Amino acid sequence: MNNSTINTENVELFSQGQEVDLLGIIKKIFNFRKLLLKACCIGAILGIIMVFSIPKEYTANTLIAPEGYRRSSSSGISALADMADIDISSSSSSSATERDAIYPSLYPSIVSSTPFLIQLFDIKVHEQKDSTIMPLSRYLKERQKRPWWSVITLAPSKLIGWTISLFKDISDENREKTKTKIDPFWLTREEAGMAGVISSRINIEVDKKKKTIKIFVTMQDPLVAATVADNVRARLKEYITEYRTSKARRLLEYAEKLRKEAQSLYYEAQKRYTRYADGNQGLVKLTSRAEQARLRNEMDLAQATYNQTEQQVQIAKAKVEKETPVYAVIQPVQVPLSPSKPRKIVILAGCIFLAGAGSISWILFAKDFVEGFLRDIRRKRKTSEDEYNQMVADD
Repeated sequence: MNNSTINTENVELFSQGQEVDLLGIIKKIFNFRKLLLKACCIGAILGIIMVFSIPKEYTANTLIAPEGYRRSSSSGISALADMADIDISSSSSSSATERDAIYPSLYPSIVSSTPFLIQLFDIKVHEQKDSTIMPLSRYLKERQKRPWWSVITLAPSKLIGWTISLFKDISDENREKTKTKIDPFWLTREEAGMAGVISSRINIEVDKKKKTIKIFVTMQDPLVAATVADNVRARLKEYITEYRTSKARRLLEYAEKLRKEAQSLYYEAQKRYTRYADGNQGLVKLTSRAEQARLRNEMDLAQATYNQTEQQVQIAKAKVEKETPVYAVIQPVQVPLSPSKPRKIVILAGCIFLAGAGSISWILFAKDFVEGFLRDIRRKRKTSEDEYNQMVADD
């Protein structure tokens, strides 16, 4: 019973101590409420300056749903693939079924790859309030606004770049000047930087449950953002279509080559037969009849081969059509009406919060420490002066 009573009293004393400390903290903050209010006002002013200094940015998006993909090879196309020495069999099993190797989860990596980004350099864009058409790379280089403090923040990087340029190899400068075509294998510093800028403004979100893909493009002009978003969607579709139909198109090219050869042989056999038949009408010799029958058989065989290759071409065309992916555009691209950045309320609230938190930290912790430190310095200085004056008086 005594132990329980003691524990209860300790808990009550601890609670009272906590309450006293909390009340003391609140009282201390309340005593410096003017300082807290001034700090919050200064934070609000800084937030307003930041909000109006950051350029507006607009985000355009589109939502697409790619079809599920699974391809199987028929006997006709398999035979044609064997003739063309093209492997269309599955590596995982002996069945004639092959799954796609590029899944939607890889689409963000495809869009951020260097070859894909280079294709976006020459997209023709123009601003909403300016009809001047220019490539996307030029727009990002010449028409971008920056906040006023970027002059200070970018100064070190510009200084480093200028210093590096002093020691740059002359051969590299000549290569950049004489370069007419972008080589993904060997980009210049400017091209690599532009690819990074474009990549930072494109975002791909893949919803595995709904099996949808959402493309976001953020630019300082709404019309440019919508144009680039639509081009990214179209070029991504071209890339996937190129990959998925590559084998089928190779088979189609081979089938058309065989058909052309068979057609040529059939026309030649037909000419030989008709020429011989026209020149030997009315003859009853067995040798003439045998030669005519042989030429007729050659023509019939050539015709059968030509018909077969024509059928293979139609099968190959159907294969290409079957393997061409279909993308349902659920939400088409629209020119955004309102900016997505900067988030004015978030920036303003953040600046006020940081100013308030800083002032509270100063009131509770730093103020007493700094004042005590200054008092110690003044006391030591006064002591030193008194000792010095005493020494002078003694002398």
